[in-house]
Formats: sequence, structure tokens, C-alpha cells
Amino acid sequence: MSDIPEKQIKRLRSLIGEAETNLAAAKELLNSVIGDGEEIILPAQNKQSKDDHIVEGIFDGQIMIDQEGKSYPVPANYASKSKLVEGDILKLSIGPDGRFLYKQIGPVERKTLIGVLTHHDDKYFVKADNKEYEVLYASVTYYHLSEGSEVAIVVPADNKKASWAAIEAAI
Repeated sequence: MSDIPEKQIKRLRSLIGEAETNLAAAKELLNSVIGDGEEIILPAQNKQSKDDHIVEGIFDGQIMIDQEGKSYPVPANYASKSKLVEGDILKLSIGPDGRFLYKQIGPVERKTLIGVLTHHDDKYFVKADNKEYEVLYASVTYYHLSEGSEVAIVVPADNKKASWAAIEAAI
């Protein structure tokens, strides 16, 4: 990886984030057009089957960690769209073909704060209540935010140690 310039790696990460955001937006638009409230599942994401391996874990702001300490990647577009916060309990169905299907099964109590988006160390943060919370890049691109944007964020209500937040809305 040392042969690939850092600028290209950043651009690739940006393109992947944009693709995830566009896919989430397209799914939401399709849901609003058909209007039956049923979630759209892409062909590669069939419903849970009896052959699926089920894992439960806690969302840490980026990944799910199961009871044994094993970590599982949570797609940024799902975490962003679902407004997952640290401490939420997730169920992961792993299909025989290796597909992952997440479902939030235990949301923690939340509170909403107003803050300002900042950017440093190649990450995005929202400064609110004299604290900086990291936010997912997928949320930043979905809401078309830029540094200095005022946003509403969601954090765990009783977790003073939370370091991640979900973006609720651009203000």
C-alpha cells in the first residue's frame, strides 16, 4: 500500500462513501415512491433464512462487537441512515453465502444536541456541549455538510464517555 499515494487513498475512500450514501438515498427514494413502509432489500440482501448464523453485539460508533469481543463491520450508510449511536444492540444475520444483514434490536436512550461540524485529522467531528463527537463521513456527505455547518446530533442519553454521534439533521 506504500506504493499508492495517500491522496489517491483519500479519494478512493471518498468515492466509496459517496457511493454508499447514493445507494442509501436511492433506497429511501424508492421506499417513499412505493409508500408501503416496507424496507427495500437489494437482491444480494435476502431476508434471514434458517441457515443464517446469528450474532448479537453492541455498536461502538463504527463497528459491532459481540460478547466474545469479535468485531464486525457495520456499513456506514446503514449506521448513518439508522442513526445508530454507541451502545445500540444489533443483530447480525450472516448468510451461508457470506452476506451480512444487520438489524437494530435494542436502541439505547438518546438525547439530541446542537453543534458545529469540524474537520481535522482526516475525520469529521461535531462540537457540542463543550465536547467533540466523531461522526460518520457518510452522514456528512448525505446532508451535504461542510466545515462550520450547524447540525443536530444524537448521542446516548446516559453515556458521558461517548465519542461518536449520529447526525440527525442539518440546521
